[in-house]
Amino acid sequence: MTSRRSLLQAALAGTALLGDATPVRAQPARRPNILFMLADNLGYGELGVYGGGRTRGAATPRIDRLAAEGLRLTNMNMEAQCTPSRSAILTGRYAIRSGTHSVPFGGVADGLTQWEVTLAESLGAAGYASALFGKWHLGSEEGRFPTNQGFDEWYGIPRTTDEAMWPGMPGWSAAVMPPEQILEGRKGERTRPVRVYDLEQRRLMDAEIARRTVAFMEAQAHAGKPFFAYATLTQPHLPTLPHPEFAGRTGNGDWADMLAEMDANVGRMLDAVDRLGLRENTIVLFASDNGPEFVKPWDGWAGPWRGQYFTAWEGGIRVPCIVRWPERVPAGRVSDAIVHAVDLFPTLAKLAGASVPGDRPIDGVDQSPLLLGQAEASAREGILVFCAERLQAVKWRNYKVHFYRQDTMVSPAVKLGIPLLFNLYQNPREDEDKPSLDSWVVGPVLKLVAAFEASLKAHPLIPMGTPDPYKPPR
Repeated sequence: MTSRRSLLQAALAGTALLGDATPVRAQPARRPNILFMLADNLGYGELGVYGGGRTRGAATPRIDRLAAEGLRLTNMNMEAQCTPSRSAILTGRYAIRSGTHSVPFGGVADGLTQWEVTLAESLGAAGYASALFGKWHLGSEEGRFPTNQGFDEWYGIPRTTDEAMWPGMPGWSAAVMPPEQILEGRKGERTRPVRVYDLEQRRLMDAEIARRTVAFMEAQAHAGKPFFAYATLTQPHLPTLPHPEFAGRTGNGDWADMLAEMDANVGRMLDAVDRLGLRENTIVLFASDNGPEFVKPWDGWAGPWRGQYFTAWEGGIRVPCIVRWPERVPAGRVSDAIVHAVDLFPTLAKLAGASVPGDRPIDGVDQSPLLLGQAEASAREGILVFCAERLQAVKWRNYKVHFYRQDTMVSPAVKLGIPLLFNLYQNPREDEDKPSLDSWVVGPVLKLVAAFEASLKAHPLIPMGTPDPYKPPR
């Protein structure tokens, strides 16, 4: 039987075709560390540097300073839900290809098949130590935890934070529906439960994520090994409850207290990078996995954009994203070039001297010239916007075409007889009484769709719930 390691080596052999971009090849160089901090349901308009901060009840000085020290992207796009975005980040593939197009609700094998090659696996093959601390949401059974997908260690929750509310709900019984556990694991060992994830632990989780991330970076710095520290914060996902040390600190309620706590936790991790003497050789990323929370009273704010997560509106997919790498990424720069979650794998692989799989479609493109200030334009012109299994919209340059209308996460998705076309420069709110008449845009949009559909003939979609072992059809 072919081992997973040999399959990984075969997948990473050679180069991967990335649209019109240059193929990514491993480059011998001093390997940078990577600290990637991913917030959960943080809207575009929440941080001070994106128009929020004090207007949301709490200043965010550490994250704002991070933006001043690096590149702030204003057209960073994720997928519309938590699971798809996390899948896209780690695989460089639209989540619909991987059977991870929707948040799982149990009853099937959830998460990534072991056939998928993750960023952690690619970096591991290039000599990196990697760890994930926080929310996973890409598999909740042995065989599909982070340590089964390339990470050396992990601590956190397998699914989502609203499950912390279960133990206090009327009628709930652990015998009927077991509570979500906080889990911990190391590569080569079985993941083990640590404690029940309840409302008390919900308040403590992000501080523990920051603490463990700092400890991991310290250990790798002392070992002289490059690292990939993936701190997947649980805030501000509902229920948005701050750590006890921050409760009441702003005087503006739990949401503002949470924002102050998030900023402080980011600061703790950044301070550790500086204290360890790693600042110059560490790529720091801060982003959100999708648009803001919809459920009241924890709903968030997408700033100038319409909508929240689970929708194809700009507010559902356009997120804050900051990149810092001193002396490599020019400081104080702002770019509106279009970037997508799938671009992060090939981009970070290029910067780290790692490889991307060459045996499957990779939807991401190498955006390192954009990040390094060597190019002003994106390496892509457009993106596909999926909501669950539907191709709901397409962005091309400054235009957006919607094939379905869906106002909120609980609204039905209605297929449109005539697609809605918006010029996002002229109509950033995507107001339907101001559609664009530039119907010529449909041509390049449909070319993007056709290219994706053509790729499915040789590489069919992996159905959601597909068990391991998965082997692609010949």
